[in-house]
Amino acid sequence: MEDQGIQPKEGIDNTIFGEIQLLLAEKRTALSTLRAGIAVFALPLSVLSFLVISSKYYQPLHVLHFLLPLLALNAALIGLGSYLIVHSILRIRHYDELIKKLKRQYSAIAEFVD
Repeated sequence: MEDQGIQPKEGIDNTIFGEIQLLLAEKRTALSTLRAGIAVFALPLSVLSFLVISSKYYQPLHVLHFLLPLLALNAALIGLGSYLIVHSILRIRHYDELIKKLKRQYSAIAEFVD
């Protein structure tokens, strides 16, 4: 027999699940930005390694008008890649903290969100 005074626990509101889904989607976006930042950062390094490997076939002073813009472009790409990596790591940490906060606040979802 069911006791009329005890109501079954309804669980967690759909709004909380929606909020966690939104945070996880934002975290995936930040991870994609991290991946793009690593790719942007790796491109200048591969170009510079190619220049070092092929350096015995040219005199740097004779091709300086080509090397300086290329090195400036590489420096800009390294700066952009570094910015993307740092920014996405900070965003990932922020979203992790928000998810931890929600897990502490609503312990019923802790088993679903790792």
